[in-house]
Amino acid sequence: MQAGKLFIILGIVFLLIGILWTFVGRLPGDISFKKGNFSFHFPIMTSIVVSIILSLIFFIWGKIR
Repeated sequence: MQAGKLFIILGIVFLLIGILWTFVGRLPGDISFKKGNFSFHFPIMTSIVVSIILSLIFFIWGKIR
């Protein structure tokens, strides 16, 4: 693989990670519950978004190779 393609892919990956990092755990659809000293957080929407992004990255990676 050429170094240029590798740097472009790494740049896109880091950009997506940075954008996702901003919103992790705060997306609509994430379940948060707090009562007294017990709290429960299930990031279902965040998990779906991460899954879609990783699927796209691996799809693109497979097409390039």
